[in-house]
Amino acid sequence: MATSKVNIHDRVDPATGEYRVIAPGESFLSVTEKVTRIVLTPHTPLGWFGFFAVAGAGATMLMVALTWLFLKGVGIWAITQPVAWGFAIINFVWWIGIGHAGTLISAILLLFKQGWRNSISRFAEAMTIFAVICAAMFPVIHVGRPWLGYWLLPLPFTMDVWPQFRSPLMWDTFAVSTYATISVVFWYIGMIPDLGTLRDRAQSKIAQYFYGIISVGWRGSVRHWMSYETSCLLLAGLATPLVLSVHTVISFDFAVAVLPGWHTTIFPPYFVAGAIYSGFAMVLSLAIPLRKFYHLEALVTERHIDNCGKIMLVTGFIVGYGYGMEAFMAWYSADHWEAFTFWNRAFGPMGWSYWLLLTLNLFIPLTTLWVRKWRTNIAFMFVMSIIVNTGMWFERFVIIVTSLTRDFLPSAWGTYRGTKWDYMTLFGSLAFFVFMFLLFVRFLPMIPMNEVRLLLPSSKVRAKTGPEVVE
Repeated sequence: MATSKVNIHDRVDPATGEYRVIAPGESFLSVTEKVTRIVLTPHTPLGWFGFFAVAGAGATMLMVALTWLFLKGVGIWAITQPVAWGFAIINFVWWIGIGHAGTLISAILLLFKQGWRNSISRFAEAMTIFAVICAAMFPVIHVGRPWLGYWLLPLPFTMDVWPQFRSPLMWDTFAVSTYATISVVFWYIGMIPDLGTLRDRAQSKIAQYFYGIISVGWRGSVRHWMSYETSCLLLAGLATPLVLSVHTVISFDFAVAVLPGWHTTIFPPYFVAGAIYSGFAMVLSLAIPLRKFYHLEALVTERHIDNCGKIMLVTGFIVGYGYGMEAFMAWYSADHWEAFTFWNRAFGPMGWSYWLLLTLNLFIPLTTLWVRKWRTNIAFMFVMSIIVNTGMWFERFVIIVTSLTRDFLPSAWGTYRGTKWDYMTLFGSLAFFVFMFLLFVRFLPMIPMNEVRLLLPSSKVRAKTGPEVVE
């Protein structure tokens, strides 16, 4: 049986020579039909139920771990002296970093009018929100008294006792809460036109009422569109500084300390670049299975995968520069403690983790992402996204654990090995993230239909030719 070959010219824009933002042949109706069918279908795919069951079991494991933590205390973790910070802070920094790609895609690329962002912006924004939810959990539970977590908020008490604003824990609270607020508002406002479309196309009364309420009376009038576009631009302007400020504040948790290996000025840009690096890797980890499972290859094209690979390449080199500057300053500063800390990271008892992060974050990605053929290889990029996210977790592990295991006094030296409760919390948070994301995919539009329609050739001539006729 003869097999048909895909003509490369069908995937390349003849005007620019780049891969098309969406595949040719798409129309207003086909885009709307593909996205709404996922949400409004009366028959949920069995594969969705399978993934949901696995994610639900993992989220249950997280609840078991947290319940036992509340009953027994943080002693069930591997933290001890001198390693007072363990998996909880590692996971916190890692999850906050993952959420950065959603803000960059939604806000910065919107301000720069990058049309290729449209197809992936919605689930990138959702990824940001769910990652922030997972991250916000760890500062509360790691203090040992989570029921007093409201003390972190600037609330006036009867005793006139206010939070300690010089504490990095307070900085995390303000940074994460601001980031979460802007992200949720931006995500919801951007979804309103699509919610109105779901309301109008829904068949069941329950769906009509549900989407009618959350679409807040959207009618698609000129006045509505003007307010919508103005709001999106204003929120993008507010969210853009957060890409730089949030992880910079997180890096201050370490940079303001006097501990060798932490007290360095390279941390703010180094953390921001690493956050974008891991964030785009997570975008690929989500986008590639979604486009395959829901047959969205015409909307999430090879150009999206290619561009995400390019951004990962650039930010990966910035991260590599940060690694190099750490090594250089350990030598150039002539500080005995700093030099020993770097030597201990590379050749000490836990040196395996340092070389593993270099392999996963630098050697593998930065030697392969140069080749466009590999950047547009879907299976390769999915594996690469997993490699980078694993490497970025080990980066946080090396920064926190190896710096604490060797204190100033040899008599205070210790070691660190995570317990089963540490691993249950880590993998449980991953499962909880997937659990929330699957609910989002099933009940809300994961691709912004109104923005993707603007990329169609018919949208440029629609005003001249009149409404599109669908046969």
